[in-house]
Amino acid sequence: MFFWSGGLFLALLFSISFGVFLGSTDVGFWTVWKIVLRETGLMACPGLDEADAAIIWQLRLPRVLLVGLVGAILATAGTVYQGLLKNHLADPYILGVSSGAAVGAVLAIVTGWGTAVFFNWTLPLFAFVGACLALFLVLRLGNGRGASQATALILAGVVVQAFFSALLTLAISLSPDELQRIQFWLMGSFSFRGWQHIGVVLPFFLAGFLICWWFAQELNLFALGERSAVHLGVHVEKLRVGLLIAASLMTSAAVAVSGMIGFVGLIIPHVMRMLTGADHRLLLPLSALAGASFLIWADIFARILLAPAELPIGVITAFVGAPFFAGILRKYLKGRA
Repeated sequence: MFFWSGGLFLALLFSISFGVFLGSTDVGFWTVWKIVLRETGLMACPGLDEADAAIIWQLRLPRVLLVGLVGAILATAGTVYQGLLKNHLADPYILGVSSGAAVGAVLAIVTGWGTAVFFNWTLPLFAFVGACLALFLVLRLGNGRGASQATALILAGVVVQAFFSALLTLAISLSPDELQRIQFWLMGSFSFRGWQHIGVVLPFFLAGFLICWWFAQELNLFALGERSAVHLGVHVEKLRVGLLIAASLMTSAAVAVSGMIGFVGLIIPHVMRMLTGADHRLLLPLSALAGASFLIWADIFARILLAPAELPIGVITAFVGAPFFAGILRKYLKGRA
């Protein structure tokens, strides 16, 4: 535990440092940290260039921290989905939860509903409703008896994702004035994100993660089967619903600020499970750390591959995740043969 947590924490610090250092304006590596130390009040660092300080503190650092926070959310949510559904192919993107959250956020943008009441919380709340609706549809459609539960859930996720993607396309057709903002949710991006977005997402992450981690031991018992879990004192239905809502809450907040970013919740839990085991008391925090670092590096590549232009971050995660998903699916199908 200490080896992996310490190593992943150091990797995250290095990823954040490199992500903040990288940019179109050259700022020295140590200058970056002097600016951070000064702005946080930990050290007096006179003589710093105020333009560089503004670039680091107002633009680069909040973006990198938000990217890491979203990566931690998606990896944590993927770990919970896979544990509850006993399906290593499950994640918020593949199950259509991200698409549902995006539809909820776009609905809030197009209609303007709730803005006067919820202010900055409008998009996350509407995204949460969309995510819960998508998850409900997946569980209902995937509850058939004619196929294995894992296969049924994946197929249901494909159907639900296609349906909500069609709704997003319809929103684009009916709202050309909001075309750019809607495309943002289709491709995933962190452009023009700042400290205020961290303030919106962080409470959702802390609440959702603490709930999931608190019930990590019960989540371990799901691997034994629902009947065994019931005999061991687990309220299976209540726990499943509660943890799915918590994971969907985190996912909706992430989608509200970053759009749909696929495969993070699939890749990271699977890799960490192979490296550290399936104990969710360890798997959840380690996946959060690894997911944060992974998405920061995906964002770095999205910024440098076509510099000074910027790729949508969803393109990078898809290039990595699609072959990974194909490999897992192939292994799963061989195991069923």
